[in-house]
Amino acid sequence: MTRSAKEWIDKAEGDWNSALLLYRARKHPNYDNACFHAHQCAEKYLKARLEEAGIDFEKTHNLIDLLKLSLAIEPSWKTLRPALKVLNGYAVDARYPGFSADKDEAKAALAHCRTVRKTVRQSFGLPV
Repeated sequence: MTRSAKEWIDKAEGDWNSALLLYRARKHPNYDNACFHAHQCAEKYLKARLEEAGIDFEKTHNLIDLLKLSLAIEPSWKTLRPALKVLNGYAVDARYPGFSADKDEAKAALAHCRTVRKTVRQSFGLPV
């Protein structure tokens, strides 16, 4: 694994852990930010795989654009499109007024992220 891909994975895991902590907090759960970090985790995992393959990508938070680039090396990942479409909605909106996630929405975001995380980690031969 390239050093850069490892850095992306480390950052993705940081977002994964943050999403879980924010969702599971007993006193002050933050479902908006759990959704945001679920998106960030998926984004960084896709970027890690692209980096490992030597595929250049623009600075973007659009998971569908990153998926399109990834399909050249991982064609079976087309099954991730529905999960990534949902997570895409949390890139920006979850950080601003006008959006409020509830527990069920955050739970679904984490489930979608878990699917993406597992798929990418398997492609690297990492434990899931």
